Amino acid sequence: MGQIKVEKNVGGIEGLCVIEPAVHGDSRGYFMETYSQRDMEENGINITFVQDNQSMSVKGVLRGLHFQKNFPQTKLVRVIKGSVFDVAVDLREGSKTFGKWYGVELTEENKKQFLIPKGFAHGFLVLSDTAEFCYKCDDFYHANDEGGLAWNDPEIGIEWPHLTGEYRGTASAEGYALEDGTPLNLSEKDQKWDGIKDTFKF
Repeated sequence: MGQIKVEKNVGGIEGLCVIEPAVHGDSRGYFMETYSQRDMEENGINITFVQDNQSMSVKGVLRGLHFQKNFPQTKLVRVIKGSVFDVAVDLREGSKTFGKWYGVELTEENKKQFLIPKGFAHGFLVLSDTAEFCYKCDDFYHANDEGGLAWNDPEIGIEWPHLTGEYRGTASAEGYALEDGTPLNLSEKDQKWDGIKDTFKF
């Protein structure tokens, strides 16, 4: 019997999936299978993952929006400590949902996983004091292959939860904070990405 429940094409975007594993718990704790190739294949998902990554971020950190230019990766992401709001943006040329986004809160409590196919930009905002984030990839890391989009591009219109601030025409974090006053924290690089129209001119 399968150990996962898969919601496919979430947000009306083909290929995006939210996966919920079966959690077996009692007074001692819990057990779950975090990944089963058999269960994935039984749900029509046939992917060979080759690399696992893990990061830790503090509250208010926003990483993204990142994509790979020449070596796109499928990612299976989850949170093992804390909570984040995780976002994918469809960048597949010719897709009927090009530029559309979908976000899901991933937490250590809900144990949800987010399957993001090749051809998407990805980013997340940390909502807890700290968050440990891990993900599988179906291709190895390639240096100098990263592209990006402005996290606050009004053309995309991501609704980041618990975030206050006003768009001033750039991806700068200046003037943005969580509702509790925690300043938004972006890398220098992530504050310099352009919007989707300037990045993709088909």
